Amino acid sequence: MGAPELKFSTSRIDDALARGARGAGIAREDAMLLMEEAALGDLLEAAARLRDAGRGRIVSYSRKVFIPLTHLCRDYCGYCTFRSDPKPGHAPYMTPAEVLAVAEAGVRAGCKEALFSLGDQPERIFPEAREFLTRHGYETTLDYLAAMTLLVLEKTGLLPHANPGVMGADDLARLRQTNVSLGLMLESTSTRLRHKGAAHWRAPDKAPALRLCTIEEAGRQRIAFTTGILIGIGETLAERVDSLFAIRSLHQAYGHIQEVLIQPFRAKADTRMANGDEPSVADLQRTLAVARLIFGGGVNIQSPPNLVSDDYPLLLAAGINDWGGISPVTRDFINPEAAWPQIPTLAARARESGYELRERLAVYPEFANAYFIAPELRVALARHCGNDLYARESA
Repeated sequence: MGAPELKFSTSRIDDALARGARGAGIAREDAMLLMEEAALGDLLEAAARLRDAGRGRIVSYSRKVFIPLTHLCRDYCGYCTFRSDPKPGHAPYMTPAEVLAVAEAGVRAGCKEALFSLGDQPERIFPEAREFLTRHGYETTLDYLAAMTLLVLEKTGLLPHANPGVMGADDLARLRQTNVSLGLMLESTSTRLRHKGAAHWRAPDKAPALRLCTIEEAGRQRIAFTTGILIGIGETLAERVDSLFAIRSLHQAYGHIQEVLIQPFRAKADTRMANGDEPSVADLQRTLAVARLIFGGGVNIQSPPNLVSDDYPLLLAAGINDWGGISPVTRDFINPEAAWPQIPTLAARARESGYELRERLAVYPEFANAYFIAPELRVALARHCGNDLYARESA
């Protein structure tokens, strides 16, 4: 009785892989079957072929400078070391002069992107944040962010990309004028993760509905948007797949998801999840490959190379086509324990795997057009664009 059942299962898997290879995306039933039962080698081969058909043999990255505008955050996620509460002797926000100093260092190092990261709505719970903002003439952190992205754009020419958390329609409209793209990690659609003791307990801004609303509003406003999932934070495989399908649904509706980021959880000391189990490289590969088959060949799928140590070329075999932002100036403030690879090393290892490393901008080439880019940004963007809309080669 065992052999016929195995043959039937193998046939179902082969059929699912064949549907994925057509490039139009697979159904949830296929995604779950492949996530749970497909041989990893077969799955990787299908995903890599689809990526090559849709994106070619190019793997991209953005040369960025990382500006952590504030570490204050009203969310207390179980895995985060970026956020902090106010500390005596520590300013709650970077000052304009500090922001410019980091941006100018980025210019000297040939960066094109200024990545702004910050906590979510700290002024809602911290009087120190409210006092700083009021003293500088701002009502909210997002108001201050808009001013700082404009400052960097005008004074340095770097192209801002901000990841500020949950945003409303007015916030998105204002930030669209100073950012060539914006981002917000969905992380997961699982509401279980908000239960007491789970990853998103005491994190009001990690409510999936709020984050999906922000991503959808960005689509309505024609904003090139980066989002993705965080794996290994307590979600089931079904919840992981459902999160990917939630992103795909919004992209099908608005066509604005410029990048799907799949990031593995990494346990960090002094967090509630310090002893949590990290996803293996094989688990990450499987999720990336299924994501590629869900989204098809044309969507940009990214996973950070610094979170898998020297094993990062293995992610190319899983169907990614982008490494994300790499900074020659600043560390990864979200994962400070994980150093970025040197860009020449990244290029060499890409060549060894049969791929060409290309520098892109904070907005991907296919999104660097008048539909997605506000008029106020087009001249600044053109300065950095080559003929193929990848980054112009630096002198």
